[in-house]
Amino acid sequence: MAEKEFELRFADFINAGFPMLYIPSYEEERVMRAISRTAGEASLIRIPRKVLCWTQTVGFSEGEKQGGSTQPLAGLEYILRYKDPAIFVLKDFHVFFGADRGTHPDYAVIRRLRDLLPHLKQNRKTVVLLCPRLVLPPDLEKDVSVLDFELPGAAELEQTLNELIDGLSPDAIRITPEERQQLIRSSLGLTVQEAENAFCRAIIQSKGLNHDALSVIQDEKNQIIKKTGILEFVHSDLGLDDIGGLEHLKTWLIKRSKSWLERAGAYGLPAPKGVLITGVPGCGKSLTAKAMSGIWHLPLLKLDVGRIFGGIVGSSEENMRKAIRTAEAVAPSVLWVDEIEKGFSGTGSNGDSGTAARVFGTFLTWMQEKTAPVFVIATANSITGLPPELLRKGRFDEVFFVDLPSRREREKIFRLHLKTRLCSSAVTHELCPDSALFSELAQLTEGFSGAEIEQAILSALYEAFYEERGLRMQDLITAISETVPLSVVQADQIRAIRSWAATHAVPATAKEDREAETDAACDLHAGIQNTRILDYQ
Repeated sequence: MAEKEFELRFADFINAGFPMLYIPSYEEERVMRAISRTAGEASLIRIPRKVLCWTQTVGFSEGEKQGGSTQPLAGLEYILRYKDPAIFVLKDFHVFFGADRGTHPDYAVIRRLRDLLPHLKQNRKTVVLLCPRLVLPPDLEKDVSVLDFELPGAAELEQTLNELIDGLSPDAIRITPEERQQLIRSSLGLTVQEAENAFCRAIIQSKGLNHDALSVIQDEKNQIIKKTGILEFVHSDLGLDDIGGLEHLKTWLIKRSKSWLERAGAYGLPAPKGVLITGVPGCGKSLTAKAMSGIWHLPLLKLDVGRIFGGIVGSSEENMRKAIRTAEAVAPSVLWVDEIEKGFSGTGSNGDSGTAARVFGTFLTWMQEKTAPVFVIATANSITGLPPELLRKGRFDEVFFVDLPSRREREKIFRLHLKTRLCSSAVTHELCPDSALFSELAQLTEGFSGAEIEQAILSALYEAFYEERGLRMQDLITAISETVPLSVVQADQIRAIRSWAATHAVPATAKEDREAETDAACDLHAGIQNTRILDYQ
């Protein structure tokens, strides 16, 4: 809600005679400015009122005047004796409501607030509880109305940025209009003070304003995420070029990379909801999630479902709501739920009194109805563990299946790893990383996952390093021959995943990269593999 919308709604509450309001917000200055503007605007409030503010350190203050006791009961008595209609803003009053675990509410303060209610209604007075978080004792729930004060929108953040830019020389501004818009969109979720600090940091670091400011904004959002203890900020400098294959999935993501910009909304496009990536373990699902953050220039948050389920009754549901609020606060963002089928594996059981089911239900409802630009990427190894509700249309924009890499994809994976490791090495290696080599290695590793190919390369490099020489082709052949791929160990499971994906998911591999492979690829065994290697030798 923009400040203007808040002022209109606040005026409605005052004109309707609401005696007590609660505004949960960290931005005291913005709230106080909005309240003061509303209270002094005759076009909004029938009878303009004075605004008095109370804190436990100063007592009441009216403009520059100060008075009244710093004790809460005496402060409430001051409100009772005050003769004129007014708005009394009580800051941080939640500490008297048992705001922290282990502390007890001050029942005398709560009782005095309830005693004030008839007097407030009759004398055109309103008490506003301005606190950084919402803490309401059950005794006051029916008497207090909660009024949200949203974080600054794009227009307010742009105004903050413009005020800083006005003090810079034209030569110091080195961002395109699109990058500037992306910078403002990336700042959504920060308070005005946090955004101003981030902009100033970016200007100081770069001696001006350039594209690097985006990384500073992400760093500021990282601070918010760290404080939750539930979400983990994943720093990734990976790009889609770091993924071998999966061209269809990569193209789908690239086409949506600008969907967070304002002109996408003007075009009539909603922000994408998310994507579910399932398939064979070790074939690039997690790598894709990390690369998305880099190409979209959005913070990547990892949700560890294990942290959601706390030991205190009721805390699990609150933890999920807290994780959702945090993801929305730093939006636009990418929320990554890794191995989602394991995190919600207990949703169908009654062993936890339905806690898992309630937490899962909260997550599903949010995914269906969310309006904040939070893109959810969920990865799963086993489709049998996925609840049917998760796969219903509307939860995700698309469901992708990541299969074992095809021959062309294996060539790309070898090219990616060997060129990266050999070209950066100070040692002269005894093989040339060219197309012929990649083709030979791809033929030797049919049925291998991307992770298994990488480990085979590392094993060969360790062997060469131990003997203090360059890498040889024989090292790679030996490492490959000693690897028993997952397609051999779990042939039945992989065949079942492929059968499900044929009718329920979209292939992540591009059509031109897919080979005419059948389930026989899952029937590989060590004898066939060793025969191929012996033939090569």
